[in-house]
Amino acid sequence: MSVDTVYPILAGRRALVVGVANEHSIAYGCAKVFRELGAELALTYLNNKAKPYVDPIAEELDAALLLPLDVAQPGQLEAVFAAIAERWGSLDILVHSIAYAPKADLQGGLLDCSLDGFLQAMDVSCHSFVRMARLAAPLMSEGGAMFAMSYHGADKVVPNYNVMGPVKAALEASCRYLAHELGPQGIRVHAVSPGPLQTRAASGLKDFDLLLSDAVARAPIGELVDIFDVGNTCAYLASPYAKRLTGSTVYVDGGLNIIA
Repeated sequence: MSVDTVYPILAGRRALVVGVANEHSIAYGCAKVFRELGAELALTYLNNKAKPYVDPIAEELDAALLLPLDVAQPGQLEAVFAAIAERWGSLDILVHSIAYAPKADLQGGLLDCSLDGFLQAMDVSCHSFVRMARLAAPLMSEGGAMFAMSYHGADKVVPNYNVMGPVKAALEASCRYLAHELGPQGIRVHAVSPGPLQTRAASGLKDFDLLLSDAVARAPIGELVDIFDVGNTCAYLASPYAKRLTGSTVYVDGGLNIIA
């Protein structure tokens, strides 16, 4: 074969999945697929309020590590990677599936977005991925794959997506630049852009139900995607079968993005 593979396809790989909030989150879909395909997992939870929802997921997926991570809190991100270095000494896959904007700034138009709200959204939703990549890269001495979750509102105007549009655009650009900088180390970086999904994070968007119904009506496949579609896509991109792919924004949306 032209590709060296093992079965299951991610056997022996070690994956850090950031952003598991509950069984409906995109990060859970990625973690579950990774585990089913043989990867070992490290998961994070936001805070003590979130931990009871993530504990059973960590148990279900036999996660090797379950760690607190609020990227806005100094030192927590570094502590996560220190724990991974101590436990595993290496890392193969990183999934960044977190985003935040204050509700008032998210639900108001971009013109009314405050400076503090814009900076918070950019820090948590975009720059935290850059910081993760910086910490993860030394652990990916044999190469690896990094993923950040985006949305079509980064490329086209989606009503009510507001400040997150520019923020996700910056995230996608960051993925391309990181792919360029980390490529020589065998580390591949992708933005993954799912169609509308019924997650807790999405519930903060105004009139989100309209986005869901519009996706079903307009997407060529005519169905909503789910969190496991996203997980399967990331698993493929993390596998040897995609070892020459990097720097892309990969849409997992039933083809919705091609429709004018």
